Amino acid sequence: MTEHPSAAPQGKPTSYSRVTLSRIMTAVDVNLYGTVHGGVLMKFVDDVAGAAAARHSGGTAVTAAIDEIVFSEPVRVGDLIHAYAQVNWTGSTSMEVGVRVMAERWDSAETEPVGVATAYLVFVGVEVGGAPRLVRPVLPETPEDERRWREAEIRRAHRLARRRAIQDARGESG
Repeated sequence: MTEHPSAAPQGKPTSYSRVTLSRIMTAVDVNLYGTVHGGVLMKFVDDVAGAAAARHSGGTAVTAAIDEIVFSEPVRVGDLIHAYAQVNWTGSTSMEVGVRVMAERWDSAETEPVGVATAYLVFVGVEVGGAPRLVRPVLPETPEDERRWREAEIRRAHRLARRRAIQDARGESG
């Protein structure tokens, strides 16, 4: 059976989108306080999230929004950081990607990795010309995946409500 080009692609399980990136933080990553600059971590988060979004959607995906990024612990020069990403939720052309960043401290390698950041980003699948394209549904596999899906829907509803409230306050329509 031939699938119509505009038909939604077949879904993929959550595990299909999972990506891990790792890197050692160096002196070029440091801010004025002697810890790793938040912008360096933000780019790293965006890179891993983009890889998960592209893997899941089967093509190019671009960052549309960063819903939230929380830095919970400082990262230091020499720390080995690992960023874990997965697609939590999909719409017709958009996806929410969750990211967790962990650090292995260079000066205490035998201790457990420390959670240093979490983030939620929204990506849109795009065609070569830049127009949005349909993305395949994500199929939650575990109760944890289902919880992430539900929470992603809450974040999406809040994002859309905030956008509408701002437009209303400005006297804009739609």
